[in-house]
Amino acid sequence: MRFSPQFLDDIRDRVPIADVVGTRVTWDRRKTSTSRGDYWACCPFHGENTPSFHCENRKGRYHCFGCGVSGDHFKFLMELDGLSFPEAVERVADMAGVALPARDPEAEKRARERATLTDVMEMATRFFEASLQGQAGAQARAYLRGRGLSSATQQTFRLGFAPDSRNALKAHLADKGVPREQIEACGLVVAGPDIAVSYDRFRDRVMFPIEDPRGRVIAFGGRAMSPDIPAKYINSNETELFHKGRVLYNHARARQAVARGATLVAVEGYMDVIALAQAGFASAVAPLGTALTETQLDMMWRAAGEPVLCFDGDQAGLRAAWRAADLALPLLQPGRSVRFALLPEGRDPDDLVREEGAEAFSAVLAEARPLADLIWSRETAGGVYDTPERRAALEARLKAVVGTIRDESLRRHYGQDMRERLHAFFGPVRSPRGEGRRPGPGGQGQPARGGGPAGRLAVTDSLARSALVKAAGGVMPLRETAILVTLVNHPGLLDEHFDAFERLHLTHGDLRRLHAAVLDVTAHQPGAGREALVGALAAAGLEAVWQRAEGQVRRSNLWSALADAALEDARESFLQALHLHQSAGSLHKELKAAELALASDPTEENYRHLVEIQAQMRDVQATEALVEGFGVLSGRSARN
Repeated sequence: MRFSPQFLDDIRDRVPIADVVGTRVTWDRRKTSTSRGDYWACCPFHGENTPSFHCENRKGRYHCFGCGVSGDHFKFLMELDGLSFPEAVERVADMAGVALPARDPEAEKRARERATLTDVMEMATRFFEASLQGQAGAQARAYLRGRGLSSATQQTFRLGFAPDSRNALKAHLADKGVPREQIEACGLVVAGPDIAVSYDRFRDRVMFPIEDPRGRVIAFGGRAMSPDIPAKYINSNETELFHKGRVLYNHARARQAVARGATLVAVEGYMDVIALAQAGFASAVAPLGTALTETQLDMMWRAAGEPVLCFDGDQAGLRAAWRAADLALPLLQPGRSVRFALLPEGRDPDDLVREEGAEAFSAVLAEARPLADLIWSRETAGGVYDTPERRAALEARLKAVVGTIRDESLRRHYGQDMRERLHAFFGPVRSPRGEGRRPGPGGQGQPARGGGPAGRLAVTDSLARSALVKAAGGVMPLRETAILVTLVNHPGLLDEHFDAFERLHLTHGDLRRLHAAVLDVTAHQPGAGREALVGALAAAGLEAVWQRAEGQVRRSNLWSALADAALEDARESFLQALHLHQSAGSLHKELKAAELALASDPTEENYRHLVEIQAQMRDVQATEALVEGFGVLSGRSARN
């Protein structure tokens, strides 16, 4: 085989399928969302006037809902351009900037041997599955029931049982004609020059098949049934098929779930992954008994640009999160980062979903914090920065951490972010007029010791011990909420202002989820009414979020955003809210730039400029409420 599966996967991952297809079609601007890698066009395989040809970068696939054609990069080039398979591979490799592999007879021989070894591993998997259902597996079945795993879940993950015997599997495979060399090459037995007779590696253990990204079993994990066994969990040894630092448990299923819009989550063990899948979180993966590696992180990034790394909420979990942050920092790229979520202390995902349900884990994911927050909390936790020397030491530590980022653009943005945090943490600089330090968050005229604006807090020791950094309140910003609720309740406004809605910048995570879901519905169902939009939000698991948003608007008496308001009232209120939102966003950026300018160069001119922008911000805030008197068409009077 000239092209290995790994090579084909690599060039497919490097080249978005939209780049291949885009040379032959014109994307429909209305339905396409480049930020999500979701593209629509008129099908190049059959004549049509309405775009029904869909191309999705995440999946690396195209599909036409009109004529039914579908495929990947290579199939598109073969069917549309008439290329042979090697020619199509060469075209995509050239786009990826990757040289074609030279023909290597030895490598092809190893590939054939690996294919044979995967057949042996499949036979072993079936043996363990049958053993679990047999008489010898009664205790293992009781254990799995006690852990709350249904029969369907056990079958999905192909759980099994290794009998308490030194040669049960070895004898089974030998009876099937598998030679000793292949059994040993798969790591299914313990063998070596100092061992006279090889014996089964896994005995009296619940078995967890470990699959490669294509869903083929390449190794096993085993959980001891006896409490007297020192090693509760063991994995296969490394083989031609299995290198534990290059594999993620449940990778194949998780990647499919992420392609359907789920959040990729990394947890610590097999049972965590399986319990989460049973609770509805199909996109969880786990490293295999070791700390996260660069290769595993790269595998996650190929599936999702911002996976969530989930750790136990104790000191050991926090230290593991810090190690993962140090691993990720040098590897960051635009569009590639990580978020961190810490569980309640003493709990793991398996316990949490069994005892408190899926909602409890959803809450943990909702509180996931960006990498920059984790770095800031680690470097400031428990510190007292009441002298110039201590503040300088903190600044030096942050600078050193940021300096490990290899990407120049990201390094610059991280540096700016940390400077802004420092500026807010320590309070404004000395006034150029000589009044002395203005009051900072640490007290009247005193240096800050742990205060500061929301999102810029140092983390106390007790907070660091119990959790990462709590989300800054659950209340959705009212103006952002009103804009979204208005558009869902009055879908006609979506048609009028689709471009502005698509570019809408929202600060709250739940509102961003609603925004993405509405965009998705609008792309797939042009002209969808309110009922269709609300139904799609419920189908996406956002019914509670939508109800909370609409309830917040209702409690705030923003009646023009509600469904029974007249369209003209809704339009006027929406346009004003959108104008305020856009103005506030621009002024916020100008305010940050002015604060940085004053911090680096405390001149009278820079101070005056900052005061002017602050005044403009106050003007915007003064007109924050929607203009009264829009109730004529809806039959409402103005409210005070």
